[in-house]
Amino acid sequence: MSGTKDKVKGMANEAMGNVKEGAGKVVGSDKLRAEGAADKAKGKVQQTIGKAKDKLDKH
Repeated sequence: MSGTKDKVKGMANEAMGNVKEGAGKVVGSDKLRAEGAADKAKGKVQQTIGKAKDKLDKH
């Protein structure tokens, strides 16, 4: 069950990153685009951790 929390948080961070990145492109803000890219990367890592935890729980 702990893996599910990580996966959900990861999806939320990745979605927020997409929004920030898109907003940064629209307004021409390199800082906002970079923050969005960082949030997306963080989200992907969290999802990977969640998947790993789920696999460990099954064994």
